[in-house]
Amino acid sequence: MGDLVSNLSLGFGVALTPVNLALAFLGCLVGTLIGVLPGVGPIATIAMLLPITFGLDPVGALIMLAGIYYGAQYGGSTTAILVNIPGEATSVVTALDGHQMARQGRAGVALGIAAIGSFFAGTVATLVIAALGAPLTGLALIFGPTEYFSLMVMGLVFAVVLARGSILKAIAMILVGVLLSTVGTDLETGEERMTFGLPFLADGIDFAVLAMGIFGIAEIMRNLDHTEHRDVVRQAIGRLLPNMDDFKQAYKPVLRGTFIGSLLGILPGNGAVLGPFAAYTLEKKLAKDPQRFGRGAIEGVAGPESANNAGAQTSFIPLLTLGIPPNAVMALMVGAMTIHGIIPGPQVMTKSPTLFWGMIASMWIGNLMLLIINLPLVGMWVRLLKVPYRLMFPAILMFCCIGIYSINSLPTDVMFIGLFGLMGYMLIKFGFEPAPLLLGFVLGRLMEENLRRALIISRGDLWTFITKTIPMRMSEFWGSIFNGTLCRPATPAMGGQESPGFVCGYPLSATLLAIAAFVLILALLPSIRKGRDEVFTE
Repeated sequence: MGDLVSNLSLGFGVALTPVNLALAFLGCLVGTLIGVLPGVGPIATIAMLLPITFGLDPVGALIMLAGIYYGAQYGGSTTAILVNIPGEATSVVTALDGHQMARQGRAGVALGIAAIGSFFAGTVATLVIAALGAPLTGLALIFGPTEYFSLMVMGLVFAVVLARGSILKAIAMILVGVLLSTVGTDLETGEERMTFGLPFLADGIDFAVLAMGIFGIAEIMRNLDHTEHRDVVRQAIGRLLPNMDDFKQAYKPVLRGTFIGSLLGILPGNGAVLGPFAAYTLEKKLAKDPQRFGRGAIEGVAGPESANNAGAQTSFIPLLTLGIPPNAVMALMVGAMTIHGIIPGPQVMTKSPTLFWGMIASMWIGNLMLLIINLPLVGMWVRLLKVPYRLMFPAILMFCCIGIYSINSLPTDVMFIGLFGLMGYMLIKFGFEPAPLLLGFVLGRLMEENLRRALIISRGDLWTFITKTIPMRMSEFWGSIFNGTLCRPATPAMGGQESPGFVCGYPLSATLLAIAAFVLILALLPSIRKGRDEVFTE
């Protein structure tokens, strides 16, 4: 407990510097803005702003980008409630009851409970990250290349299972992403791979170029393809603070939503997005009168919004402790860390404690800022909602082109974002989800590197992924059961003098691969697949 308090004190010391406070506020403000404006998501915005972070301190840059991400979760609820258009995928559920509350003249209460629920969930999620950070980092430090490779395979399998739509299409997207990650010069042999003799491909495809094209340009094209219709609520917004009756109805959904969101956010894949859907389904099942849902039930706003923000923040846990991005936004954060020469993973906590704890502390400060930004400025956000998209997209497009050119000063980069933008638009039209592609691209390079290391250590033996074990302490009961096979008595050198027991070789790599195979087989079963499709349709 003492270590946790001292680490958080270090984090607040970093986060409360004037520069980092200003960057956190800027990130939260921009995040809220892009969450409010339909058609501009955090993935596209972070991709566009990556070039700007070059001139910033790594801690400040990541604090700002993190602020954009969870700021967008707050802003998305404003659009969902007032316009019935989710600013974010995670705000889809909020629109069901939030907009009905707004039509009944209770828009202020819906916005207030969404902001308060999000703040509470964000506070709890910050404490969860701080509590789990050190133990998970300690576990990750005993990981070898074999365990890392298996963990990444499991992460990609979860991304497939939790992706919207066809499982086969999600697998195809991940394989395309992994394939694109191999373009460029092989670091071990010096041979060029899939460059077609083009010099600008020798260093591989730039992460920012792919992300900005697939998400930024493709999103612009997709929005221009749809006829714009905004059903802005004309009734008065009313009081923003819920009364005691509202709190009595909402506090339990907030607690349940926080728990569900925190749990699902940690999952590799798209768990953070599923949090609000799971929270809404649970509240509807627990309600005495489920017919109220969809007609302005405050529980239908409180639960999903709490799950939304909790999941957005706990999704940082796999990134900061294991170096594994659980979703597309975290993949962009990996790109931002790499740009600043920081290797995501357990070394971040030991080598850059100011970065690790500064980011965690900034999350709570950012949540407090968002409470202040969202409620008093709601009138300004309503006026912004009246700006037609046709007036915004030229500025967004110009910003994309200038930003990507400023990275390497290569005209080919600008051409590539156009190419990837067209590719992303076509994928969306044919029902493919681009997010697994980006995850495959980011993890592809790390997987190849760890696969090669594991095979070099094992002298080319593929069975190392099944037979390799890591040492773990076991009690006398379990140790005696496996004594002579997986375990042996602890000696003083192993710490046996302090606490008697056994040291066992645990096949962690094989366990991770077994979980991945089990989840994939389960998802492919006809009955499970049908239920999964129904859940996504709902």
